[in-house]
Amino acid sequence: MRRIVAVAIPIVSTAVLVAGALVEDTPSDLKWIPLVATSTAVGALLWYRRAGRAIGPLLMFVGASVALDIALLGYVHQAKTHGLPGVAWGGWLFQSAIGLAGAVYLILQLFPSGEPLTPRWRALVWITVGAITLSVAGPAVGVTTEFTQNFPGVTHPMQLVSTSVADTLVSIGALASALIFLASAVELVLRFRRSTGVERAQMKWLTYASAIAAIGFAIAIFTLDQPDVAFALLVPLIPIATGIAILRYRLYDIDVVLSKTLVFALLAAFITVVYVLIVAAIGSLTGASSLLATVVVAVLFQPARVWARRLANRLVFGERATPYEVMAGFSERVADAVSTEEVLPQMAEAAGAGVGAAEVMIVVTLPHGGRRIERWQGPTAGGRTGEPWTMTISHQGDPVATLTVTKPANDALTPAERALLEDLGAQAGLAVHNVRLSEELAVRLRELDEQAAALRVSRERLVTARDAQRRGLQRDIEEGPERQLLDIGRAVRAATEPEQLDPLIDRANDTLDGLRDLARGVFPPLLADQGVVPALEAHIRKVGAHATVEVDPSVAGRRFDADVEACAYFCCLQAIQNVLRHAGNATARVRFATDGDALSFEIADDGPGFDVAATPRGMGLQIIQDRVDALEGTMSVASGPSGTTVALRIPTSAHDVLGAAP
Repeated sequence: MRRIVAVAIPIVSTAVLVAGALVEDTPSDLKWIPLVATSTAVGALLWYRRAGRAIGPLLMFVGASVALDIALLGYVHQAKTHGLPGVAWGGWLFQSAIGLAGAVYLILQLFPSGEPLTPRWRALVWITVGAITLSVAGPAVGVTTEFTQNFPGVTHPMQLVSTSVADTLVSIGALASALIFLASAVELVLRFRRSTGVERAQMKWLTYASAIAAIGFAIAIFTLDQPDVAFALLVPLIPIATGIAILRYRLYDIDVVLSKTLVFALLAAFITVVYVLIVAAIGSLTGASSLLATVVVAVLFQPARVWARRLANRLVFGERATPYEVMAGFSERVADAVSTEEVLPQMAEAAGAGVGAAEVMIVVTLPHGGRRIERWQGPTAGGRTGEPWTMTISHQGDPVATLTVTKPANDALTPAERALLEDLGAQAGLAVHNVRLSEELAVRLRELDEQAAALRVSRERLVTARDAQRRGLQRDIEEGPERQLLDIGRAVRAATEPEQLDPLIDRANDTLDGLRDLARGVFPPLLADQGVVPALEAHIRKVGAHATVEVDPSVAGRRFDADVEACAYFCCLQAIQNVLRHAGNATARVRFATDGDALSFEIADDGPGFDVAATPRGMGLQIIQDRVDALEGTMSVASGPSGTTVALRIPTSAHDVLGAAP
């Protein structure tokens, strides 16, 4: 149904206009066919597509009212001539319907969104509706002077007020219409100034069509005997432009059309002025004025065309800084920047504003493999764009970033603009390099913070483990040697015969051996005297582990810093203890070697192994990890059905290696 109505309204309105013009026998009224057809057709299309909200119905209303006025006028004249009925009511309806043309102002006020510019401007819509009502009511309730002139001898069917009152109402309506037109124009200007992107392009379409119609009508007034013909043929450009703008069909091409039209107009004005001035100034002196004017125009045409194009582009696409201004502005901004965070946004803005881009994107490749992306969007962002143009920004021959510039589809990147971007990229190489260094430093700081936090946690665990070891040692002393010594003391005091002291001496010697074992568990004297390998071999023999120690020639007989040796010894002890507890004292091998500036060693066993990924680390492995972390070393664990290997690496420096053991 909606489609039928949308098709029927333009056809019926045009048919009514043609019928009225033919009935009145005035073919000149057929000049309004383009206005009626375009208004109703565009309005019906917008209404059918549900675009522009109230603008579609308003366009249909304006076109239909024009067709109705012409049809009514034709019928009244024929009815009066041939004595047909309805002459008075036809004239009354025609005179009243003229005021409905004020609906055009509503289109100007609501374009392009179908809503006023702001809620405050909604009052102008209601004032316009009131003025239209007043313009219709004046001729409807009384005889106006215009009614008497249009329909002499016809009696007004509703003479509710006097002629003076009716004329006053019409005059007030006309004055209100003039003021409303000015207010509507102001609203259009404000909407254009505040618009961006798609809405700005829509406003340009309406502005362009209105300007063509106004200029054409102004020229027709001075050159044609019937300027209303030019008006009737030019005004349809406005509803056509309205439909294109709201439906967004090739919307941004208006910039190209505007630019070329302005160039043509400026060149036409230049040629006319030069020709007229030369003919007027020299024509009275010589007959060669026309030839001279032609020569002057030919010589100045190319400079004038370049000037006209620059002026037109500036008017259409906006103010753009010169290359020198862009470069100087960017240099000042970078110099004033207090942090590298400001460099990329300022560079993107300088590039985008300098060439009138829709979007600028800078991608910086960071040393650690990441990327930093900075985007800038111009006033035309969101519309139809052309192919992006990309260049590489380098510093001392090394690429550090890429600059991608995207311009509107109708504003291609010129060679001069490309040269400007290349110069900007060359100047920005050092600044982008500093950004990369800043990002790398920030990454390193984050890594150091994470390492410091992990080291603090590791040291806390070491302190906790040492406290637990001290408490365990205290408990072992209290439950072992201390208790035995107390018992020996009581037995000595209770002894009455010398023979009773011999077993007590043996018990004292056993207690002394237990204390020595506890002392070796804290820090074995053999480790301090002879190094890691002898101390570890002695421990293996004492605990009965099935382990062997293999030493690379680079380690044999050498001593390292005490912290390094202690870390290696206790890590190996803990690993062997894990083999005894969890691998059933399986065969194990301990291998020592040097790896550059580090001592590397591994403990490998032939036990059943475990799933490293699925099994949480136990206390033993965590203690080893904490000891290695304290010296900034590394540990890796590999395990499977054939056994488990714990590989460790502890950094050493040149002064850590103390030389051969004595």
